[in-house]
Amino acid sequence: MESKKPKKLKPWIKLILGVFIIILIAVSVTFSYTFYKLSQINTTKIIQTDEELGIKPQVLLKKEATSINEVSLKEEIPIKEEVSIEIINIAFFGVDRRAADEASRSDAIMILSIDVGHKKIKISSIMRDTYVEIVNHGDTKINHAYAYGGPQLAIRTLNENFNLDIKAYVTVDFFNLEKIIDAMGGVTIDVRPDEVSLINGNMTEVANIEKKSIAQVSKPGPQTLNGLQAVAYSRIRYTAGGDFVRTERQRTVLSAMLTRIQSLGITEFPSVVSKLLPYTETSLKSMDIIKLGTKVLTSKITTIDQERFPLDGYCKGEMMDSIWYLVADMKATVDQLHKYIYEDIKPVPKDPLF
Repeated sequence: MESKKPKKLKPWIKLILGVFIIILIAVSVTFSYTFYKLSQINTTKIIQTDEELGIKPQVLLKKEATSINEVSLKEEIPIKEEVSIEIINIAFFGVDRRAADEASRSDAIMILSIDVGHKKIKISSIMRDTYVEIVNHGDTKINHAYAYGGPQLAIRTLNENFNLDIKAYVTVDFFNLEKIIDAMGGVTIDVRPDEVSLINGNMTEVANIEKKSIAQVSKPGPQTLNGLQAVAYSRIRYTAGGDFVRTERQRTVLSAMLTRIQSLGITEFPSVVSKLLPYTETSLKSMDIIKLGTKVLTSKITTIDQERFPLDGYCKGEMMDSIWYLVADMKATVDQLHKYIYEDIKPVPKDPLF
């Protein structure tokens, strides 16, 4: 019996198969390199017990995190049976330091909330001068916690004073933030007229330390700022609103960075993030970060929202021993923060107390 010769593949099928194989090889190489780069990240471990993190045994929240265990953060969080909305809270600290081992206060304190249920990323700033209790250090400004005990104590202070369940953090100093923004290709910011000269002044200060030239901002309006310009913008405090508006600028920069990352596809995300993470300090493992990023991309989260706590009308400045503190109505502030993060209810400020 004459054996049948195998059918030859048509040229167009060969072409499609060839392209498909090339794509597979390219993706495989990209992800292999990305995971290699991610494995080089220096993950900083923190003690994951509820006691050391300041998570109360009975966390009385209407909406609890349900998906944080999915990203390899092992400690369980008390969850009510009826809760289904996924909330992941991560502390973000911006510190003004020149060396990684330098004790420094947290100049920026934010809670990054990934709200899968409402398809939002929420950025909640905590005013750095807020008067709170820091374990073993008494009542003082919340930004001192980072200097006293690093991220472990800073997270504990947030959890204990605001009844939260934060178990992970990311810290970046302003020099590395500059590098991160440059690696992203800059961020789009709408610069106000009264901010132009202040941005240039702040850049001159940093440039003198780093012995580098600067590209000055020449006009107001929406524009792409490089790393040095964006950091200088985020540090402005001597305009109307002072430190209150400064936290808004910090959230604006972080929002712009998140918008840039959101524009990446699932295949591009790991490669870009692997370039940025070496400039950060974090308790998240590399796979945790990939899973979080993939969750945001696949959940079609497109809205980035921001708020500042305590709100106007629920806090006032007070001098104690010649030091200025921001004293908040903590009961109201905790309730407003919880409703914002877990129930997506935007808080409403009232007439200032001062």
